Amino acid sequence: MNTKNFVAIDLGATSGRTILGIIRNDSIELREINRFPNKIIEANGHFYWDFLNLYQSILEGLKLISEEGIEPVSIGIDTWGVDFACFDQYGELLGNPYSYRDPHTTGAPERFFTKMSREKLYASTGIQIMNFNSVFQLDTLRENDSTVLKQADKILFMPDALSYMLTGNAVTEYTIASTAQMLDARTRNFDPEILRLLGVKAGQFGKFVMPGTVVGNLSDSVQRQTGLGAVPVIAVAGHDTASAVASVPTQSHRFAYLSSGTWSLMGIETLEPILTEKSSSLNFTNEGGIEGTIRFLKNICGMWLLEKSRTEWGVNAEDNSYPQLIADARQSAGFVSFINPDDPVFANPTSMVKAIQDYCEASGQEVPRTKAEIARCIFDSLAMRYRQVFDYLKEFAGYPVEQLHVIGGGSKNSLLNQFTANALGVNVVAGPTEATAIGNIVIQAKSAGLYTSIDAMRESISNSVDLKTYVPEDTALWNEQYQLYLKVTSR
Repeated sequence: MNTKNFVAIDLGATSGRTILGIIRNDSIELREINRFPNKIIEANGHFYWDFLNLYQSILEGLKLISEEGIEPVSIGIDTWGVDFACFDQYGELLGNPYSYRDPHTTGAPERFFTKMSREKLYASTGIQIMNFNSVFQLDTLRENDSTVLKQADKILFMPDALSYMLTGNAVTEYTIASTAQMLDARTRNFDPEILRLLGVKAGQFGKFVMPGTVVGNLSDSVQRQTGLGAVPVIAVAGHDTASAVASVPTQSHRFAYLSSGTWSLMGIETLEPILTEKSSSLNFTNEGGIEGTIRFLKNICGMWLLEKSRTEWGVNAEDNSYPQLIADARQSAGFVSFINPDDPVFANPTSMVKAIQDYCEASGQEVPRTKAEIARCIFDSLAMRYRQVFDYLKEFAGYPVEQLHVIGGGSKNSLLNQFTANALGVNVVAGPTEATAIGNIVIQAKSAGLYTSIDAMRESISNSVDLKTYVPEDTALWNEQYQLYLKVTSR
């Protein structure tokens, strides 16, 4: 029996995991080795990631693998986008990296547009304007005369920074770099003019590589601490969504995907960027994918709305668990109130519950009071927002979009999946839940020669995971309510 082991280190905005991927006769199995929190640290009015704690948690996961006597073929790391760590000329970390939720970039896009117009920036990068994009973070550091930026010999995006800690080799992987709004979407490399305006050099980012490239082997220090040998670290699709989209289990190219988690990202796969006035005005983005693809998508504020609410209610209480809140929302009356999930008031409010209630009151709607009512408001609103973005995608695609694949943790939410099918009017295929980890692993496996193409990877995934299809129901009612959603959220 031909068995190969791969290690996926998957870091999200709230937690991280070390996953063992076992590929046995073209069947993929996953086993979680360790799970650890990824907390945003607030200090002196700023929000940071605890970088060294993340690194230590990764070492602990690798050590557990070693203690089981497992010899992995390789290791790959994926994370959220845009954020980066800085290192000096001696390889020392220059402080904890800022979190994309830090307020220091408030107003940063408008300031940068005095140097390069919004239109020119989008025409080059094809990336949606969000104030926390790396280009605006770096410009803010420069405007603030940051000592960290002045001393930075290396500027490495989060997965590349952690690979650097493991190997001592600095690279910039394409998919994670594409989130920065610093790459030319056509050449798929750094835009020289943007770098010049930021006062940084391409060499500070390390060697530019594509997914599947070997970064290097575990350093002597990491080998000693973990007990593993000189295991290669692979630059997978470092952006977690790119890894997740790689796992979409389909042989059709006429699909849209929804990577559902803290963020929801809905898009299509294309071979070339879509850089039109309409895609710019609607703030769609062209991020890097695997095998030469572009992920044309839009960010939607996803389960962050419920996650933030749960922190107020007490995440450890039994009646505040996701299954219970979903069950309660199912029994609550629908279409009572809507919010625009992407309204700025929901970005990082002190109280998410109050922000939702204030929005409903200000828009003349019934105000949700109970946890069930708030959860139902969130689910109804997300489904309608998905419909809105899906309609745009159908226009851009130029071909019929026949179904939506929901991947990631949100694919377990049967209520929202059914609502989404109802709102969109197409079948919704849910799974895999562990999309990012699976994508990470199959990219490593392809680098090792186990697969020859993206289609072969996806066929193997389709044969390895359980999928559930949701068929649209009550479409006339949902179409009617969608018009109300558009009216309420057009403010």
